[in-house]
Parts: sequence; structure tokens; C-alpha cells
Amino acid sequence: MEVQGQIDGLMASAERSGFEVSDELKELRTKLDALKESTYQNLTPMEQVQVARHPERPYTLDYIERIFTNWIELHGDRAFRDDEAIVGGWAALGGTPVMVIGHQKGRDMKENLRRNFGMAHPEGYRKALRLMRQAEKFGRAVVTFIDTPGAYPGLGSEERGVAEAIAMNLREMARLRVPLVSVVIGEGGSGGALGLGVTDRILMLEHAVYSVISPEGCAAILWHSRDFKAEAAAALKLTSKDLVVLGVADEIIHEPSGGAHWDWDATAAAVKEALERTLDELGRIKTDRLRKLRWAKYEAMGAWGESAPKTPADG
Repeated sequence: MEVQGQIDGLMASAERSGFEVSDELKELRTKLDALKESTYQNLTPMEQVQVARHPERPYTLDYIERIFTNWIELHGDRAFRDDEAIVGGWAALGGTPVMVIGHQKGRDMKENLRRNFGMAHPEGYRKALRLMRQAEKFGRAVVTFIDTPGAYPGLGSEERGVAEAIAMNLREMARLRVPLVSVVIGEGGSGGALGLGVTDRILMLEHAVYSVISPEGCAAILWHSRDFKAEAAAALKLTSKDLVVLGVADEIIHEPSGGAHWDWDATAAAVKEALERTLDELGRIKTDRLRKLRWAKYEAMGAWGESAPKTPADG
């Protein structure tokens, strides 16, 4: 940020005085790019979480604007209300109609209250399922964008069956007879993320994270203190690199130097290329085989091997 301040200062000074400072700017920009590259290639897991939560990262609607055409947003779960923490609708990817669904956070406090900070109620997941079934009816692929701390755990959400709504999505996504691809674009937290994540391919942005619980929540449970969040983040194996090794994620989409928040357009271009390539590959697989491969993918996760430590119940 200090180098960026020097660049901004030089530009402002040049505009006032009419001096040519292109050489100095070029040198400072080279230095800035090197610093960003070095810093972001050596982040700790907790620092990765902080980057994934960066308020200037592009959100679902930002990707939709840059990747897709002919976007038509659809609303409501046809049972209770429209949950704006999840957006969805028809769009075209390279001229091919697809159903796009994703978590949506807000840019300011007013919008975050409307979007509930990207934490969906049960009607959000029921809306998502309604749209997925509509996509299946017309034989169109489904693309989901994952970016949430988790499903909303409030009283009203629990009363209206948020756990059942997520569980229903898990079951029905496993059964859908169309290709499904998810992209973790920021923070993928708990069942709130998984409610849009049972897909044929899970792509992750380089600095996104995906885990069963937040580092703070994990630390509070295991160490009884949020002060151990860094240790929890390391133990959770929540980075894109960790999850590809574990077989949870299928591909890492590399971000521009300094992270997605530095260049929305370049990030969106990389996501678009990955989506087009992945959907083309999935589109060549026959429906029955596609579903069998999807089931096998999730059955293989967390396999219990002979070398794994025994639990007390195992004797």
C-alpha cells in the first residue's frame, strides 16, 4: 500500500505540474507487482481466509455481469418469500443458455442487511432448488457461485426448516440429470455453502476457502477461545491447494497478482474460461454416466482407510 501511495502521489504531482514521470511510475509499478506476487504466494491459511473475505472481492452479480449475457433474474421459492442472499436466473454463457445461482453479499450496510450478509434462509435454498429443477426440465446446465459464511442460524430460519432445506438440496443435486459446476469465489462456509455445492465439478479461486466451519468457530469449540483461529485455519485444510490435494476441489482458478479484488475483469475472464471448458467436457458425458460419476465423486470423499486412527467405538 505504501508503494501504491507513492504511485498515486506521483500521478497527482505530474497532473499539477505537467512533468513526465512515466519512467518512475513504471519502476514503482514493477516493484508493486513483485511485492504483491511475493506476499500472496506465501499466505498462511488464516491470511487466505482474510483475503477470501476481502470486502472488495467481486461477488456473484459482478461475475454474472462480466461472464454471462442475457441475464434474467428469477425470484422467490413459491412458498414463503424471495431470499436476496441467493440470486438466480437464466443467462447465456458463450451463447449457450445456463441456469446461474449464487450467494450474494452487499457492498454497504444497507445492502448487507437486505442480502443478510450472504447468509441464506431456508427459502433461499428452496428458491435455488426450484431453479435447478427448472434447468433440468429444459435440459440446461447449472452453474453455482459459492460465497457465504454459512446458512443463517436465526430463530425464524430454524423454525422454517433450514436444515431440511439444505438436506433436500444435497439429495436433489445428486440426482439432477444435467451437468452442474460450482465455483467457490470467496468464503465457502459449512452447510450454507454445501447447499449449492453438490456438483460434478468444484472449481475454486486461488485465494478462496471452503470448510465445514469458520476458523473462529472451530477455535471456540476446540480451544474455547477465538484467539486460536490461526491454528484452527491450518488444521481445517481449507485453502484451494489443500482441497485439490484432498480431492474435494477439482481445479484452482488462478487470480491476478494481489488477488481478485485488484482486477475484477481479469478474474472474471479466468472464471469464464474455466466454466466454458468444464461445461464442454461435462456436456460430452451421457446423463446416466454423469450421475454415476457424481455419486462416485462424493462417495470417495473422506474414505476410511486401514491406516487411519481408530475411534473408541472401533475398539
